[in-house]
Amino acid sequence: QVQLVESGGGLVQAGGSLTLSCRVSGEFVTAYHMAWFRQARGKERAFVAAYKRIGGDTAYEDDVKGRFTISRDVAKDTVFLQMNSMKPEDTAVYYCAADGNSFAISMDHKTYDYWGQGTQVTVSS
Repeated sequence: QVQLVESGGGLVQAGGSLTLSCRVSGEFVTAYHMAWFRQARGKERAFVAAYKRIGGDTAYEDDVKGRFTISRDVAKDTVFLQMNSMKPEDTAVYYCAADGNSFAISMDHKTYDYWGQGTQVTVSS
C-alpha cells in the first residue's frame, strides 16, 4: 500500500524559509509524478508545484515561481519543497500528492491518486 508522509511544516516569519519533505513508502518515488498542493482556510485546494517522474521536468504555480523549488531524492524516495522569501499568503496546509497514471504532470488535484496527511505552514507578518 502506497503511503505519503509529510514533514517539515511550522511557523516562519515573512521573508524566511522552510523545507517540506514527503517520503513515499510502498513504492518507488520514480513511479509517480509528485506534486505539492496547499489549502488555505476557507479556500479550495490549489496547485503549488510538480515533479515529472521521468525526465525531471517541473511546474510551478505563478505566485511561487522563483521562490519555491521542488526536488526529488530517489535514494530516499522523498520529494522536497524548498520555500524561500515566504509571504503571509503562503499560510496553508500543504499536501503531498502522487499520480501514477498520467502521461504528463497535472495541476488538477483530481488527477492525483495518493495524498499525504497534510502539514501546516504558517507565515507571520
